[in-house]
Amino acid sequence: MSRLDELVDRARRTVRARSDQVSISDLRTQLKARGEDRPFKEALVRPGISVIAEFKRRSPSAGEILPGATIADVVPAYQRGGAAALSILTEESGFGGSLDDLREARAACDLPLLRKDFVVDPYQLVEAAVNGADAVLLIVAALDPDDLARLYEEAQALDLDTIVEAHDEDDLKAALELDADVIGLNNRNLRDFTIDTETASRLIVDVPAGKTVVAESGYSSREQVEELERIGVDAVLIGESLMRAADPESAVREVAGDEQGTREHEVL
Repeated sequence: MSRLDELVDRARRTVRARSDQVSISDLRTQLKARGEDRPFKEALVRPGISVIAEFKRRSPSAGEILPGATIADVVPAYQRGGAAALSILTEESGFGGSLDDLREARAACDLPLLRKDFVVDPYQLVEAAVNGADAVLLIVAALDPDDLARLYEEAQALDLDTIVEAHDEDDLKAALELDADVIGLNNRNLRDFTIDTETASRLIVDVPAGKTVVAESGYSSREQVEELERIGVDAVLIGESLMRAADPESAVREVAGDEQGTREHEVL
C-alpha cells in the first residue's frame, strides 16, 4: 500500500468509529449552533496572492515539526502577519491534529478556516461544519469519481467551500470535469510524500481562466510566492516553514509581502 492508501484506509476506519459514537443525524442537529459564515473562497481572490497559513504539529515525512506548539500562540500570529485564511490539520495519526484544534482556531482568530484531512465520507463534512470549518479539502487521488462528486455536492449543500486537490494531469482532469471552483495544485506526491515544486507550475497551464488556483507544498520564500503570482496562482498554502519559524508573524508577513501585517479581505 502507498502512504496515501494507508491514510485513506485509516480515515475510513476512524470515521466508522466516530459515527458509532455519534450518528450523522445526531451530528446534524448541532448545525443549528453553527457560527457566522467566514467566506473562504473570497479570501483567496483579494488583490495580490493570498497566503493560507497552515497549523500542523507533525507529518509522516517530517515527523515532529514544532513540539509543544499551541493554537493560541500560532494562529493569532498568522492573522497578525497578514494571512488570508488558515488551514488546520485535523488528521490525528500521521499529523497529530484533531477537531479540538479546529474549534480552538475558530475561537482564536477571525480568518476563514480550511479543515485539512483525508475526507472520504459525508460524516466528515458535517463534522467540519459543526466544528467551525468554512472549507474542506477533497483529494482527487483519494476518491473514486462518484465519491468525489457526491462529497463535492454535499459540501456545497452544507455551505462549505472546497479545494479540490490535484497532483497530476489525471487528477486535474477529474477536478475540471467536476467543475470545481477552487483547484489545489499539490507539489507533494501523497503516494510517497516526495515534493517537486515544478508540479504546480506545470499543471496551471491546463487550468481554464476563471478558476481559483491554490499552490500547495514546498514553498518557503517570498521569491517563490512572487513567481506563483506571476504565473496566475491566486493563493499559496504554506505550512512547515511557517511552523518552524521562530517568529510566525514575521514569517507570514515576509512571504505575503505584507509590511503592515493584517489586511482587509478585499474581494475582486
